[in-house]
Amino acid sequence: MKALFAICAFFTATSAFAGDNTAPMQSPHNTTSPHGVSSKPLVIDDIHVTKAVGDNAKTVAEITTKATELKGKPILVRGQVVKYTPDVMGKNWIHLQDGSGKAANKSNDILVTTTAQAKVGDVLTFKGVVRTDKDFGAGYAYKVLIEEATLQP
Repeated sequence: MKALFAICAFFTATSAFAGDNTAPMQSPHNTTSPHGVSSKPLVIDDIHVTKAVGDNAKTVAEITTKATELKGKPILVRGQVVKYTPDVMGKNWIHLQDGSGKAANKSNDILVTTTAQAKVGDVLTFKGVVRTDKDFGAGYAYKVLIEEATLQP
């Protein structure tokens, strides 16, 4: 019951400030919080993170632009944490950027859900499964994300 209340409270609090949710697969993470602080991931122009090494290693741009062909497949991605939201629906929500892609077409940022903890600024490598067109309700919908991610050395 406590977890259900926390989820409901989170979605109720954030959906009131979610902005225009009428666009298909629009994420309310690209808005301003009720406290006047931007809740969208940082866009840092000078991020240059070396691509992960190994089978299925991809850049953020490769994942976002080839989401259809990668759907359901395991990938390895390395990037800098630009946003961290802990313990929502039993997961930590991490936005990664590696310097690939463009903010204009949203190919520069990928959401990773995991039980691992992080801080903004950390450079981390995750192994997870690419999911597409995922709708969590309350306006939280994503064209592409990485789920079941585990932190890699």
